[in-house]
Amino acid sequence: MSALDEIRVVFFQECDDQLQELEDGLNAMSGGETDDDTVNRVFRAVHSIKGGAGAFDLHHLVRFAHVFETVLDEVRSHRLEAGDAVMAVMLRSADHLRDLVAAGRDGEAADEARSAELINELETLIGGPREAHGAAEGDDEDGGASLADFEFTPVAVDWGAMLGGDGAMPAFGEPAALPTDGPLFQIAFTPRRELYAKANEAAVILRQLGALGEMSVACDTSRVPTLDAIDPEDSYLSFAISLDGEGIAESAVREVFEFAEWDCELEITPRADAAEPDVGGLAVADLLARLQSEIASEPDAPATAETRPEPVVAAEPKPAAAAKPAKDESGEPKGGGEAPGVVIRVELTRVDKLIDLVGELVTTQTMLAQRIEEAELPTGSEIAGSIEELDRLTRTLQDSVMAVRAQPVKSVFQRMPRLVRETASATGKRVNFVTQGENTEVDKTVVERLSDPLTHMIRNAIDHGLEKPEDRLAKGKPAEGTVTLSAAHRSGRIIIEIADDGAGINRPKVRQIAVDKGLISADAMLSDEEIDQLVMLPGFSTASTVSAISGRGVGMDVVKQSIEALGGRLVITSRPGLGSTFTMSLPLTLAVLEGMIVRVENETLVVPLGAIVFTFRPQGADLQTLGQGRTVNVRGSIVPLIDVGTRLGYRETPADPLQGVAILVECDNNRRVALQVDEIRGQRQVVIKSLERNYRPVTGISAATISGEGRVALILDVDALAGDKSLDSFIFGLDQVAAE
Repeated sequence: MSALDEIRVVFFQECDDQLQELEDGLNAMSGGETDDDTVNRVFRAVHSIKGGAGAFDLHHLVRFAHVFETVLDEVRSHRLEAGDAVMAVMLRSADHLRDLVAAGRDGEAADEARSAELINELETLIGGPREAHGAAEGDDEDGGASLADFEFTPVAVDWGAMLGGDGAMPAFGEPAALPTDGPLFQIAFTPRRELYAKANEAAVILRQLGALGEMSVACDTSRVPTLDAIDPEDSYLSFAISLDGEGIAESAVREVFEFAEWDCELEITPRADAAEPDVGGLAVADLLARLQSEIASEPDAPATAETRPEPVVAAEPKPAAAAKPAKDESGEPKGGGEAPGVVIRVELTRVDKLIDLVGELVTTQTMLAQRIEEAELPTGSEIAGSIEELDRLTRTLQDSVMAVRAQPVKSVFQRMPRLVRETASATGKRVNFVTQGENTEVDKTVVERLSDPLTHMIRNAIDHGLEKPEDRLAKGKPAEGTVTLSAAHRSGRIIIEIADDGAGINRPKVRQIAVDKGLISADAMLSDEEIDQLVMLPGFSTASTVSAISGRGVGMDVVKQSIEALGGRLVITSRPGLGSTFTMSLPLTLAVLEGMIVRVENETLVVPLGAIVFTFRPQGADLQTLGQGRTVNVRGSIVPLIDVGTRLGYRETPADPLQGVAILVECDNNRRVALQVDEIRGQRQVVIKSLERNYRPVTGISAATISGEGRVALILDVDALAGDKSLDSFIFGLDQVAAE
């Protein structure tokens, strides 16, 4: 990979960050937060994307971002109010900007028709095209205004009055003595034609400079030719700028020119008493001297992709007037001047390799602990103590490494507002989209595979769940429906819910559709919960017509399969007239699991610890037989007793429950069952290996691991064992007995 390719990769990575900043800022503005800081943050994101795109000749992206930036500049200058209509256009523009970035990254053609449509909408907001921004891509003969449309008179510039001294403007590249009086900074700025070709504007740059302090500008028009000789894409003007004010750092001045410094002639002359630019509290001269000293002291070595350090950019100080205390998530200022953590970029393959090695370490430690246990060494022996210390360190290392892969679900949640806007527009419904728990962390592999299930369920919530505005008003509801997407940690798992306040599931209609499609028999006895689950059967759809959103009977069954492939479960709850909730329960990680080791017919099995309520030994008085199954009375509640050995086919006849151990487990739908095993061997942290990838799916088994004996041990799928159809009928019978 060439150096330019590496820079390109970094640019698109930073684009992702800027796009997220843009999305956050626009959502905040939509919620009424139109303060200067928020608007400036949004403007800065678009400006940064535009500036970097120009370096890679992404002309369509530059042109669109420039128009978008112009509208944002009107908003931050308080000449355009960020009302609902304006925000709707800017949100769509942000979506399209993301598409243009993706097209540039993948080398695909930009959607020019969509760009033209949105550019027209953006320009309409500000009363038409501004400052001939089309020059970034080249204007045709009839597009844009020419200099002939304006009257101007060349103005003689008194450089002596502007710059002091003898009035001579120092030539670019010549060292100039620092002035001892006058303005804090004297700036000589001459744009080249490349600056305008990349959609930068001298007027915008000057406006940003003016925001730093008191500024005066003189324009040198001596190089402007006659009208018949003017090249509309060339640059003929130079600017002499005086900038004064308290607390302005040179770094803040240079930051204004950061995307234009390669395309202009620039000289910034600070006053002798001006503060030297500071990086993290260290003067630039001192920093350069230190770097040169360190480089000189190191042995010569080629800089390779493996050895090249990641660049660390320290935050530059802002003007004192603009400084504000940092705030935490609750909005309270952080105390003590807490410094932000340093972030580095690491290839994912390296992290995966590290996790695999730690997984092997966990397996080896488990096997070693098993061998020590079988040796029956005294509890207080040195070896036993060392093994306990090794176990503690291994767990700490495992947790630390897994934390590296942990990511907040925010990265997925923030893709959904665009989906909501598009679906609401397609269905003609008004939707208030609410997200909660965006900072809930989960393993990266889980995060990456959440997008498709969430997309299907949110579309369904809007298309099938929410009513039309007029129907909601007729029912006494607000015209705008609410869809809530939330995430939280619970019992060692992540729970993600998609809830709507719509009409709920029409159970008689769902049942009839299932009968008509042959999915269930007409005389089937189903509970309300079982009827709700019918919507996840392949081929099921309540839509009367096929549309771009739904109607083909494909969606919820795919969602269910995707979630189950992650070791999760999907539960539906609905209240007619009040809405529905789809709950996904997923493991926090697909790499390790805390489990209880059990024995069944000399086979080693693992029961996930997060599903276990407690263990007990059944008593004869607590056992009952109901049809083909057994029940056990657990603290006054009758629950099914499942013999794991017969359920998995290890034995043909059930074992005597009085000779074994029962484990009370709770499933995702709050159903409790007792699992009967022969023996409990202890609690271990195990490394998960996919059974489906290495063998095939097995009902009742979610994955596999390596036991302390070095053998394959199967990890039980508690929800699959408790969700067997025969067991459902059995529990339905229990409910009938309880009702009687």
